Amino acid sequence: MKISAVQRKGFTLVELLVVIAIIGVLIALLLPAVQQAREAARRMQCSNNLKQLGLAIHNYESSFKRFPASIIIGSSGTFGGSNNGSWGVHGRILNYLEQGNLENLVDLNVGWDSQMGINEVKIPVFGCPSDPGSNVIREGTSTKPSIYPTTYGFNLGTWFVYDPATKKGGDGMFYPNSHLTFAAATDGTSNTLLAAEVKAWTPYTRNTQPPATTIPVDVDDAEDAVAAAAADFKGDPPTGHTEWPDGRVHHTGFTAAMTPNTYVNYNDGTTDFDADYNSNQEGKTLDPTYAIITSRSWHPGVVQVARVDGSVSSVAETIDLATWRYMATRNGGEVIPAN
Repeated sequence: MKISAVQRKGFTLVELLVVIAIIGVLIALLLPAVQQAREAARRMQCSNNLKQLGLAIHNYESSFKRFPASIIIGSSGTFGGSNNGSWGVHGRILNYLEQGNLENLVDLNVGWDSQMGINEVKIPVFGCPSDPGSNVIREGTSTKPSIYPTTYGFNLGTWFVYDPATKKGGDGMFYPNSHLTFAAATDGTSNTLLAAEVKAWTPYTRNTQPPATTIPVDVDDAEDAVAAAAADFKGDPPTGHTEWPDGRVHHTGFTAAMTPNTYVNYNDGTTDFDADYNSNQEGKTLDPTYAIITSRSWHPGVVQVARVDGSVSSVAETIDLATWRYMATRNGGEVIPAN
C-alpha cells in the first residue's frame, strides 16, 4: 500500500517578518494614543484637585468669614529666630479637605516643622498626578517631619508680597496676615485667580533684595533678580514647593511676575536651571518680600488654575503678560480682554 505524504502548511520567514513589522507599526500607533488617554485622565484629576482646593477655601470662608492668610506673623514682624513659625494656606484648610483627623494631630498655632503628626503623610489633593516630583518625599529628621511636596500654589499677587515694616501686603488674594474676604476681589471673583499649578522641587534663590523694586518688565529683568540672590541658591537639590505646611511664597504660592511656564534661567557656574526667586523669606527679617514664583505645569502648553468663584480652567502659556497679571490682581480695576 502506498501512503501519500501529508502536506503541512506554515509561515515562511518572510511572512513572519511581515507580521512582526505590522504588529510593531500598530504598537507604535497605539502607544501615543494610550499616553494621551492617560494624560487626559491625569489632567482631569488635576482639575478636580484644584476644584477641591477652591471648595475648601469657600468652606473655610463660610466658617471664618475670611480667607486664610498665607502666613501669620506676630507684631514684631519676624518669627524671632524660629525659621518656620507659621502654617500656610494648605495646612489651614485641612479640615475642609476631609483631613480632620490629620488636623487633630497638629497645632496650627505652633510652627509646623516640629510636629511629627504630618510625618510621611501624603495628601492626594495636593499633588498633580502628571508631576513626577509629587511623589518624592522630602526627608526630615528625628525631630522634623518628612513631607511630600505640593504642586498647587495660592495667588500671592504679581510681584510685591509683603513689607513687615508697613504691614502692607501684595495685590493677590493671600499674603501674610491678610485675612481677606470675597469683597476684596473688586475685579470680580471670576476674573481673579485663587490658585494655579506649580512644579514640585523647583530651584530658587532667596534672601537678597532685587536690583529694582519695580516689577520685572521681561525675562531678562527676572533673571537679574534671580541672579542677585545667588548666594542663597536652593538647587542641589531644588526645594521650592516641597513643604506644603510652609506659608512662604516659594512653598505655598505663586506670583504672576512671569507668564505660565516661562523659563527663567539661572546658571550656578556649571548648570542652567529654570528658577524662582524670593527676596526675603516672610518672617525671617524685616526686609520686604518680592517674588518671582512662576506657575508651571507638566501638562503640555497650559497650566490649570482655580478662580476665586471656584471655577477651574486651563490657561495657555502663550497668554499676554499684562492679561496674566490682571488675573492675579484682586483690585487692580483692569478689564481683562475677551479670548
